[in-house]
Amino acid sequence: MCGIAGILLASDSADTRPLRAIEQMTAALRHRGPDGEAFWVNCESGVAFGHRRLAIVDLSEAGRQPMHSESGRYVITFNGEIYNFRDLRRELESTGHHFRSASDTEVMLAAIESWGLEKALTRFAGMFALGLWDLRTRTLHLARDRMGKKPLYIASTRDALVFASELKAINRFPGFCQELDIDAAAAMLSKGWVPDDSCIWRGVFKLPPGSVLSVTAAEFSGERSVASLSHRIRRWWSLAEAATEGRAEQVAGSDEELTNELDGLLRLAVRERMIADVPLGAFLSGGIDSSTVVALMQAQSEKPVRTFTIAFGEGGFDEAPHAAEVARHLGTDHTELHLSAAVARDVIPELPQIWDEPFADESQIPTLLVARLARRHVTVALSGDGGDECFAGYARHFMAARLRRQHILPSALRRALAAGTGLLARAARHDLVGKLPLSEGARHALRGDRLNRLAQLLAAANEDELYRRLTGSSNENLSLHQPPSSIHVEHRLDGLLSRLLYDDMAGYLPGDILVKLDRASMANSLEGRCPLLDHRVVEFAWRLPTNTKVRNGKGKWILRQLLRRYVPQRLIERPKQGFDVPIAVWLRGPLLSWANDLVADMRLSGDGIFDLAEVDACWRDHVDGRHDHSRELWPALMFQAWHNEARRPSATATGSRVPELTGD
Repeated sequence: MCGIAGILLASDSADTRPLRAIEQMTAALRHRGPDGEAFWVNCESGVAFGHRRLAIVDLSEAGRQPMHSESGRYVITFNGEIYNFRDLRRELESTGHHFRSASDTEVMLAAIESWGLEKALTRFAGMFALGLWDLRTRTLHLARDRMGKKPLYIASTRDALVFASELKAINRFPGFCQELDIDAAAAMLSKGWVPDDSCIWRGVFKLPPGSVLSVTAAEFSGERSVASLSHRIRRWWSLAEAATEGRAEQVAGSDEELTNELDGLLRLAVRERMIADVPLGAFLSGGIDSSTVVALMQAQSEKPVRTFTIAFGEGGFDEAPHAAEVARHLGTDHTELHLSAAVARDVIPELPQIWDEPFADESQIPTLLVARLARRHVTVALSGDGGDECFAGYARHFMAARLRRQHILPSALRRALAAGTGLLARAARHDLVGKLPLSEGARHALRGDRLNRLAQLLAAANEDELYRRLTGSSNENLSLHQPPSSIHVEHRLDGLLSRLLYDDMAGYLPGDILVKLDRASMANSLEGRCPLLDHRVVEFAWRLPTNTKVRNGKGKWILRQLLRRYVPQRLIERPKQGFDVPIAVWLRGPLLSWANDLVADMRLSGDGIFDLAEVDACWRDHVDGRHDHSRELWPALMFQAWHNEARRPSATATGSRVPELTGD
């Protein structure tokens, strides 16, 4: 796991001085790789690569990047891990390749030389973003892993194409001009995150998951726009194809046989992700996904696995006791850190610097804190991310099955149910529910925004409308601009659940979940690994019958069956809780002054982003306790906090060696 950056000058650029910016770009990624930095600059070709190293496999200098291939044809700067590199190495050695290091990077280069880039990419099981320079054809190749686990930003400037792991590095390139993309800003204010197919700055895009972009300096000179570059992107792996083919060729077998097959695939995925030359552990929330990962780790480890949980009990949704029970049963070496709400709130000013696109998933707070805790003890942590998207773990997934059954009812009865739920939602928004003698969990379930959402779903006229309402944002948008309509690619998928899972895997996963994990972990120089997102597991999940995902009103049925082999039933069958941060309460209390200042900044900025009348009305209603508008306000506040940070001049990195410009 590392930070990468690169520059390709246009062929008509006679000035090679911009290549020197690779130093500042790479320095901006130090948190991603504190163990060293290196550069490769070729003035003759107008290309420069930078690399910040977080040493995980082969800690010696032999694993240093940018790295040349054995023949000298290729140079690579690479972020990520190839988990099956040992198997690939043995195969390559059998054909005559000799290796000087124990690194996966050298194996990647040998595979590319032997099989070609795209064939090699299909053989890699891992997470990666890479820049590859072909000295023979003078072509830059940029590639990204199948699921979008590792980020890769690409910017087109007047004189150069630049790429990097984070926007921080691109912001350091002297030819880059920060211009806000209004559509991306509106989407963020609606969703809480910038979709993976857009970027907050114009002139920048993210390479799509499972794709490669190849370009020469001459080709870039003639096609400098983002649109032109995007047309050059080609897919080497397609989620749409995996989903469509999987649903068309579903695997047959008994429940026991299917569970056995999943057990074998996940054991392999976990075992490969336990390869490291540094201390390794896992995040453990006590939920189905992380408990499954930890159980399979412990089953294949000769010593107790290190596990980490943040205990934060405000609001009654603390999962730490469940995690501790799972840890005791499995025999892990468990670390639990109890935090006050004040400690959690104290990290909020850091968030715009860490997520350098605006980001408003409040679970980023505990994710950042558990990563910080884990880094005190380990350098690599496995997580359960991806289980919900692969095996149907979100409420909308099993709600879809229930609501489809509701459509059997007469339309008049469904409209009456929707109207009744809407009345209850209004009561909840006026805090009437809060006066009833209910548990915290019941109050959470009866929150006004949740009930209003349910009312809208009940009123859907047919399955297509139900699908659109399930995938649409329920947030009011405080922007003057409406977000672009979500583009739902229609595939020949078998029913509503498959369509929802595809949308989550193609949109929410790379746009929110993986961004959250990558930035939170890498801000702490911690590598996060996700066995449930191994491509072999993902492809198998698409081949599973629907009733192995949702059964008896519950999601992730097959994962529950698998986990029963390792932990008692009582530790599995409990409501899904998650880490619910009490933003609504904080905005009326300890965050009131911070939020007031940001609302004032919205009024003064003159950016034309916000509908200021709506912002003021929402803010007054929320502070006065008339309504809970935290769902609308939090994205707006986080956007403004990010925008304030983005306007600050970038700090100049010091103490780094200026790379020598060579012509090799």
